Amino acid sequence: MQVEDTVSDSEDEVSEQSVTAGRHFTHGEIYVSDTDFFEDEAALEVEQHLMDKVGWVEGTLSELIHDHHRSIMEEVRNKVLELETDQMVEQHIFSSKLQLIEKYAETLREMDRRLGMQYQRKIAEALDDHLIAVQRDHEHRSQIEERRIRDDAAHEEAKRREKDLKEQQAALEKNRAEAVMKADAERMEKLKVAEKLKVAELVAQRKTAEVAQKNDSEINTDIANDAYKDANKDSRKAVEFRPDVHNPLQSTGDIIKGAKNALNLEEKRLMAYKELTAKNEALGLGTTKEYDTHLKAMRRNIKTISCLEENVRVRADVLIRLISYSRWPQSISIAMFAEQIIFSFVTCFGGSNGLHYAYGRAIVLVTSQVPGAMDIVISELNKVCIYTVPKYIEYSTSVFKTKEAYCRAIGFQEDGKFESDNSYLSRLHAYMKLYGAIVQTEVEGFQNLHGHQEGWAWLARFLNTIPANLYTAAALIAFLEAAGFVLYRKYKRHFEKLMNIIARDFMKALDGKQSSGVISELRTYIESKKYLSEPKGWRLSDHCQSQVSSVF
Repeated sequence: MQVEDTVSDSEDEVSEQSVTAGRHFTHGEIYVSDTDFFEDEAALEVEQHLMDKVGWVEGTLSELIHDHHRSIMEEVRNKVLELETDQMVEQHIFSSKLQLIEKYAETLREMDRRLGMQYQRKIAEALDDHLIAVQRDHEHRSQIEERRIRDDAAHEEAKRREKDLKEQQAALEKNRAEAVMKADAERMEKLKVAEKLKVAELVAQRKTAEVAQKNDSEINTDIANDAYKDANKDSRKAVEFRPDVHNPLQSTGDIIKGAKNALNLEEKRLMAYKELTAKNEALGLGTTKEYDTHLKAMRRNIKTISCLEENVRVRADVLIRLISYSRWPQSISIAMFAEQIIFSFVTCFGGSNGLHYAYGRAIVLVTSQVPGAMDIVISELNKVCIYTVPKYIEYSTSVFKTKEAYCRAIGFQEDGKFESDNSYLSRLHAYMKLYGAIVQTEVEGFQNLHGHQEGWAWLARFLNTIPANLYTAAALIAFLEAAGFVLYRKYKRHFEKLMNIIARDFMKALDGKQSSGVISELRTYIESKKYLSEPKGWRLSDHCQSQVSSVF
């Protein structure tokens, strides 16, 4: 250390110095001073002068004693001087070391002071950083609050505008409905007038016939018989030359299998669809350039639906505006939406990419805000896939004269020739996946008008009335893969009972008939209880990178 080096140097310097100074000090037993020594010499001299003369021996002894005494005194004086010198050296060394210690202590105090100042500086800097962070946080929160206030104001403004648009649309619809009703009333009046004229003409003809009948009764009888025979002949020809349609004398209940409630619901939805189509045809707006522009906007927003939650929400909002707040009649937009969303899904469906959940969520979001739209969408699905009813058409040679007629009835497409079984099964799989995705969808704050209760009813009706074959097995496995997870969460033990029924009865009916991957998938789904696991793509992603531009 620096202090030890300084102490050693001080000791060396002290040892090299010649010390000549002296001082008095108190010894433990002997006290000697210069005054005492001189007093003793004076006393001796007095005594010598006072003593009588002695002999040579005594004088020599006295001198020896006196020399010895003086040598002792000299030694004592030298020893005292040496001790005083050592004491002075020690005191000097002590004071040097004390100075070094004080200097070291001062150095430590200076270091403590600097460390304290540095610590205080760090505390001050940390405090400043904390205050700056708090200030930034407050500013950020203020900005968020201001943004929220602006968003709320914008949302309120948008709601107000939407309300105004809705009122304008309602007024426009009302005016159009009144115009249609007025036109219908005028047409009915014209029909009534025409009917009255026709009745008057018939009455006149009848009177004329009665007069003529009296004169030509026999001729009239022959003519009537010939007409009856011709009518029967034409009726038989009509039955013979329509092989793709069932015989009107045979009941369709023999070939169409399905639950009565399901068939009734299908009929009601079909009636609503026909009424909507008739209304749209009466408007006569399907061939204009504006109609094509509206159709392209609808088709473009449907095709860009992806498996991102934000994308689905934005697309649904745009579609709602296109249906409810555009200048086009809502009936045309609803029919357009139902047709395009099903067509677009089947075109884009990739099997297991989870896109059916995104489309199902979009359908639920749109139809919850557009009254009557869900029935039209389900009716469109019933048209393209009879198993979404569920309904089964049994092959009968008395009704379907050819195999092609039966394939056309169950939904096979033909473009010069009928599609293959694999192509039909692929479309069937897509339709049933979409239907299953619709019934299982639950969105907070929105009502699913065709929710899991309808899915549970579909499954029960399917197992009660639909026979087992390759096509029905494909429909069943596609529906279970899409909706089985949610149906199990809702119905637990009852759903497992239905799975046992499928394994026991439905799969048993398939044994020995056909060997297909569809049947293997159904067996694997039930045996491995895949309905316990969340299916791939069921949970839409929260992150969305795409931005949607306004359509209007």
